Amino acid sequence: MEINDAFKLENQLCFPLYAASRLVTKCYQPVLDSLGITYPQYLVLMVLWENDSVNLTVLSQKLMLQSNTLTPLLKRMQETGLVERIRSLKDERSIVISLTEKGRALKEKAPVLREQLGNKLGISYEEIHQLKSLLDKLIQNLVQ
Repeated sequence: MEINDAFKLENQLCFPLYAASRLVTKCYQPVLDSLGITYPQYLVLMVLWENDSVNLTVLSQKLMLQSNTLTPLLKRMQETGLVERIRSLKDERSIVISLTEKGRALKEKAPVLREQLGNKLGISYEEIHQLKSLLDKLIQNLVQ
């Protein structure tokens, strides 16, 4: 590859990752809008649907987001009644994030998101699994 070819957009790994991320997230948007939540809020809910309550540090690690990014997001989610933020009794510096009934109830509507996304991707379940495995490996390599 010539040096000039190395700087062409179509030869970059970062661009298809960026574009695919934006386009996949956009597929979720109509359903998320109907639920009254944003994509980052959906990510928080998925973590909480697994654990029901976690401290801010764990949530930050799982979502690979800084706490200063999560805090305003969680405040908005608390204002809309999806989560509660409570100081830990064991360590008052720690904030525990828990689902409310309203937050738990949204889980029942979440399968629509997977179905809608599956229909739009146009690739097989096996290809989805392969792509996810490669992306997981890439993320692990970059986090180290």
